Amino acid sequence: MILLPSTHVFMATKTLLSTANRYKYTLLWRFPLCKCSSVATFQSNPKVTHERHKRCFTVSLEEQGVAEKAVLCYEFTGERRVNLLKTRVPVEARGRGIAAHLAKAAMDFVVEENLKAQLSCWYIKTFVEQNPLPKYRDHIID
Repeated sequence: MILLPSTHVFMATKTLLSTANRYKYTLLWRFPLCKCSSVATFQSNPKVTHERHKRCFTVSLEEQGVAEKAVLCYEFTGERRVNLLKTRVPVEARGRGIAAHLAKAAMDFVVEENLKAQLSCWYIKTFVEQNPLPKYRDHIID
């Protein structure tokens, strides 16, 4: 994590470019830094639960004082095909990278189960664009 003397916290990855040993930084997410208690209790690595019977991934936010769960929903659309439908994070918990953890868990599930994924959710599309790993791209249906 990169902390800057500003009003935001930036999360980025550092990639070595093959030419001239230069580095490229890819912004993963940015969220406002404030003095509210919700940032103080932010989990840097929230536990994502895969509820297969409900076809969703969830993150419990009770520790942050939020009653609702963050959810990423999907559906099976055919043999070895899945549609990643939507991601929802309660307003009180937005801007903390929780949706990114849900998207990563969903894409890892697609890869592990050797499925093909249709990305109906705009957030998951953005996540894959910002994390262009071959293991993800190889499993996406255009």
